[in-house]
Amino acid sequence: MTSQWENFLRNLGEWHGTFASLDSQQRELSRTSSILTLEQGDDERLVRFGLQRWEDPALSGSAADRGAPTSSMQQDYRTLGRQVVFFPSGTFCKGSQQLAPGTAFGGEFGFIDADRRHRLVILFSESGIFERSVLIREFRAGTDEPERPSLSPEQLTGEWHGEELTITADWPEPSLASVQSCLGVQDLAGVRWLPDGGAFRVPEQVSHRASFCVEAWWMPADRQLEQLIRRYDSSGAWQSVTQRRLRRQTP
Repeated sequence: MTSQWENFLRNLGEWHGTFASLDSQQRELSRTSSILTLEQGDDERLVRFGLQRWEDPALSGSAADRGAPTSSMQQDYRTLGRQVVFFPSGTFCKGSQQLAPGTAFGGEFGFIDADRRHRLVILFSESGIFERSVLIREFRAGTDEPERPSLSPEQLTGEWHGEELTITADWPEPSLASVQSCLGVQDLAGVRWLPDGGAFRVPEQVSHRASFCVEAWWMPADRQLEQLIRRYDSSGAWQSVTQRRLRRQTP
């Protein structure tokens, strides 16, 4: 099985996209354009991260063509923290390790497929109420991969089969299992629908006194579905992350 670092390297490249801030009802509040770079350093254990953002969401082309960014940041990575899990496809999930009273809580779901990335950040208030999300749609520089249509319940209902990988908080090696699932309308209760083939489901409020999970979906192509599930136990401690990669069994 590939290492976490090798899985992380599947995200290398220059990614052009947009950051859309959404309220708790998925209404867009603001949007910025972005260029994110992940470059291998001279040392194989070094990756340089850069992120530039512009207030104009319609900008395209290289950073030099866009003028000065509204915000810019850089960071070097030599190791990965325990709060983030990367799967062999490059897909990842990052989030709080412990939910505690009076502290903000959140997580990130990062899907990758060839020249596309679809990322979602979810944010809860200090009182544990779901507050807002940030939808990030990215395309590898130099490609013209189209954005996916908005996801709907009809696209998910039916039979799916595939595999799931689960990584626990205390053991980084994933366990593998086959999956067969028949999704009906009742199974999709509480799901929030997003543009670019995305969806997610979170509790309206989280507590360190009750177990819960947060989950996201992305449909990178017709009849293909990927799901990430991040689980927390009844003490608010991060427990595990599962990645499901599914194909539609029936129309």
